[in-house]
Amino acid sequence: MISTDILIIGAGPTGLFAVFEAGLLKLKCHIIDALPQPGGQLAELYPKKPIFDIPGFPSVLAGDLVTNLMEQIKQFQPGFTLNEKAETIEKQEDGTFIVTTNKGTKHHAKAVAIAGGLGSFEPRKPIIEDLEFYEDKGVEYFVKDPELFRDKRIVIAGGGDSALDWSIFLSDVAKEVTLVHRRNEFRGALDSVEKVQELKKQGKINLITPAEVTGIRGAEHVEELDINHDGGHRTIKTDYFIPLFGLSPKLGAIANWGLEIEKNAIKVNNALDYQTNIEGIYAIGDVNTYPGKLKLILCGFHEATLMCQSVYNKLNPGKKFVLKYTTVSGVDGFDGTRKEAEKQVVKAIE
Repeated sequence: MISTDILIIGAGPTGLFAVFEAGLLKLKCHIIDALPQPGGQLAELYPKKPIFDIPGFPSVLAGDLVTNLMEQIKQFQPGFTLNEKAETIEKQEDGTFIVTTNKGTKHHAKAVAIAGGLGSFEPRKPIIEDLEFYEDKGVEYFVKDPELFRDKRIVIAGGGDSALDWSIFLSDVAKEVTLVHRRNEFRGALDSVEKVQELKKQGKINLITPAEVTGIRGAEHVEELDINHDGGHRTIKTDYFIPLFGLSPKLGAIANWGLEIEKNAIKVNNALDYQTNIEGIYAIGDVNTYPGKLKLILCGFHEATLMCQSVYNKLNPGKKFVLKYTTVSGVDGFDGTRKEAEKQVVKAIE
């Protein structure tokens, strides 16, 4: 059983920033996320896309924002349960919660903050006969461990940042990398497109466009793929097929927790603390809804801050928290570190 003060469901930017705000209040956090790495959509869908509306950053790459958030919360030592989905929740007599994942991992928390963005993400799967049979038998929707593909032949399908980035990365790992896309044009970062073009010239990436994988064959593991290439048919041998067509958001099992749902979002009390209709369960970021809701990262940061203040007050009844600017109070990490502004030299005038 993993115990924590606040259990955060969703490791996107809002969930990650909540760890920082909770840390300032000496509250410990643990995060559950269905993806194999923190960052949510920013890390999985568009890590190299610039974001222009983060205060203080005229432009910041989505992946860099995740890196910065992880660095910012490191001092508060959050725990992570990754590649697992929050499945069930049980409210205890003392008002705490036990949340169990689809893999049986149990978490005991004094409060729960759902920060699942648009919901838990599931891979968008191509319509190919017997695709499910080959899942975990050569069909992979995420690159969880690049070493799995060491010295193997792989085919990646897709035309976005994930497909481009993994084709580039795995060109130094796999024996053979083939990138298949249904169009000649790619919807990815320009530098990634140019890098793939260069690797194609070097013979390190095979590029097949416009094309689409239409069939899979193999006894107990992927062995061959059928490809419709520019109206013609061809077959290529491979050890792994990695379709990277983005992720489909779903509220998932959370929709069965008794929360008030409106259009696939969780209704919250935005006049106070973003609490749901169940006391002790909050929803922050894109997963929630209320009058005037804006699905922006900076709004999620604001909601996370107020949520943490509410949890602190609930866990410390009668104890008044005096808000101080971090420029004045500094930041004390759970790891013993302290960050503070340099003190001014005080000198008398004679």
